[in-house]
Amino acid sequence: MSELRVIISGGGTGGHIFPAIAIANAIKKKNPAARILFVGANGRMEMEKVPQAGYEIKGLNIAGFQRGSILKNLTLPFKLVGSLLSAYNIIRIFKPHVAIGVGGYASGPLLRAASFAGVPTVIQEQNSFAGVTNKILSKNAKVICTAYEGMEKAFQKEKIVLTGNPVREEIVKTFYTKEIAQDYLGETAKEYFQLDKNKKTILIIGGSLGARTLNQSVESAIERIKENDCQILWQTGKAYFEDCRKVAEDISNLHARMFIDKMDYAYAAADVIISRAGALSISELQLVGKPVILVPSPNVAEDHQTHNALALVNRKAAIMIKDDEAKLNLIGAAFDLLSNGALQKELSANIKQMAIPNAAEKIVEEIMKVCSA
Repeated sequence: MSELRVIISGGGTGGHIFPAIAIANAIKKKNPAARILFVGANGRMEMEKVPQAGYEIKGLNIAGFQRGSILKNLTLPFKLVGSLLSAYNIIRIFKPHVAIGVGGYASGPLLRAASFAGVPTVIQEQNSFAGVTNKILSKNAKVICTAYEGMEKAFQKEKIVLTGNPVREEIVKTFYTKEIAQDYLGETAKEYFQLDKNKKTILIIGGSLGARTLNQSVESAIERIKENDCQILWQTGKAYFEDCRKVAEDISNLHARMFIDKMDYAYAAADVIISRAGALSISELQLVGKPVILVPSPNVAEDHQTHNALALVNRKAAIMIKDDEAKLNLIGAAFDLLSNGALQKELSANIKQMAIPNAAEKIVEEIMKVCSA
């Protein structure tokens, strides 16, 4: 094969885009001459983030089902047909050796068109509960790379390879390869966030956009937070920051941040972590290996965050609080966990056992097998 050509399709959220870019980087590391083309959905995050990472991207005019607008949904069949034709045209011109779908609106029509054109396809399923689109696409896929065991309920067993989800390189280095001393980094991290080095720390992360429920849970427990001797590093998200900053203004042990740029530092500073249950977040938390409370978002397709969380809860690797119970129970549960050393050790040991490092490299190994078959 003189020049490897690869299409990677999908996006919509950082949880799809970051693994896609990590896979592309791993391909280039293994085969620097490889040509990689991304295919995303016009108007979505990938159209900005992928070029920033140094890769070319083509956009399809495709969107998801709009629950609140019947009128917008009337155009969906036309968009789907148009996207299939556009995808087929991209494949005809680029002539890829393999097409990879990472989830998101664009991966459906692109992988369909690839299969129709005789191009082998690979699916990267990030969640513990496969969506309808990936189940359909899997019938023609050569390999399905998964992050969870037990995916035989959704896919053909012989096609499944457990690879994990690619995560940020600094997380792997800090918490898995032990290139950085965690105790030292923990002290540096507390200094970086202006935290008390002698106090136990709860980290609350709601993703880059923040999570309304997690923020409301903090606000509803302000009196308990004031009375507790721990400190809270609270990532609020841009949309909620001003209101949250006012709430935290006169509370010395509550530290509100719009966005956390050094997640390895934040993880290192934490004794207990509260998080949503997105696939990428969980893959990072497995590598970090600290006690976790998960609050699945109810606003995602097919409730996959609850399935992700339960995959950990069933192995005693995390605690789960339902979204509609969080305002009443979340902060209390975090304080209880912070004072229960035995439970912290059990959760840490079990979640660490689920970690899969070097996921991008493992996925690329499977891609290369498909290309050489």
